[in-house]
Amino acid sequence: MSIASHNQKFAAPETADGRISLIGMTLAEMEEAVTSLGLPKFRAKQIYGWVYQKGVRDVEEMSNVPKDLRAVLAEKYSVERPKIITDQKSEDGTHKWLLGMSDGQQVETVFIPESDRGALCVSSQVGCTLTCRFCHTGTQPLVRNLGAWEIISQIMHTRDALEEWPSSAAMPRLFTNVVMMGMGEPLYNYHNVAKALKIVMDGDGLAISKRKITLSTSGVVPAIYKCGEELGVNLAISLHAVTNELRSQIMPINNKYPLEELLQACRDYPGASPSRRITFEYVMLKGVNDSIADAKELVKILKNIHAKVNLIPFNDWPGSGFECSDWQTITNFGRILEEAGYESPIRKPRGRDILAACGQLKSASKRAHTKRTDS
Repeated sequence: MSIASHNQKFAAPETADGRISLIGMTLAEMEEAVTSLGLPKFRAKQIYGWVYQKGVRDVEEMSNVPKDLRAVLAEKYSVERPKIITDQKSEDGTHKWLLGMSDGQQVETVFIPESDRGALCVSSQVGCTLTCRFCHTGTQPLVRNLGAWEIISQIMHTRDALEEWPSSAAMPRLFTNVVMMGMGEPLYNYHNVAKALKIVMDGDGLAISKRKITLSTSGVVPAIYKCGEELGVNLAISLHAVTNELRSQIMPINNKYPLEELLQACRDYPGASPSRRITFEYVMLKGVNDSIADAKELVKILKNIHAKVNLIPFNDWPGSGFECSDWQTITNFGRILEEAGYESPIRKPRGRDILAACGQLKSASKRAHTKRTDS
């Protein structure tokens, strides 16, 4: 399947009441919107600030916009957030929300707090097309791409929940990092992901630095180059195997973009350096990819890449058919990488009790029987 087929552009996003969402609009799009209503162009910058800097949840809160103009704006436009379907908190503090979009589709968003930072795991698609065998999301067929407004809404919802507005305020924050590691393959929805992240990184927008944003991909090689050139965010690669044979078995995308092409794209990734290394995610599957020989081969294939490796204890889900490697096996694997000069932390499982850990996300959304223009 081509990248283009995954990157269809969306029409103007409508909320449940039929109004158009201001969330997801660029400043230029807001300028077009306000002038179409007969409002002066400079109002767009004010509205942009109210939406992304202050996080207003009602057009009526835009106090420096005249009341009569607010009424005109509110008639057609909205700053409505997704509906919270479920709200779960793990015993370890991990927070998972199931969010309902205006058409009834649902995605999961996970906030993982640490002592000095907090990362939000953001979804880019409803379901997934990749069918990686060890991933729960991969058992749910792709329903549709998320629009830029739905990607940004997950971030804004979290700022609402943590009461961390305005965006640019110098204040201690629980929510510091964005990771595009939720449901879906971000680079198969590149148009909407890129649009969303540009607003997220904009100093007048949500004001989250590109150094605090990580995009995780299973290896859509052409879009990796595009991502590096246009966005420059941190890159994470879902690797999970060191040979084409095994990787193709557990990650069918490898048949289209084999290891050699993927690793070359990583070597060429703009901005990669000793201080901004590419992260390789490696889930530890007992008896599958966790041998000493695998570790040594991983060292070989990462040659000349500014890299670190996250070793991920496999998080089980019903019917997975896999087991997590023994702790000693994971430790021995990591030691070989460390001795070769690659930092290889073992990721502490978070949110397992609420199925919020890596590879466990899934929603009950189904593809509509009627043909959609945005899927």
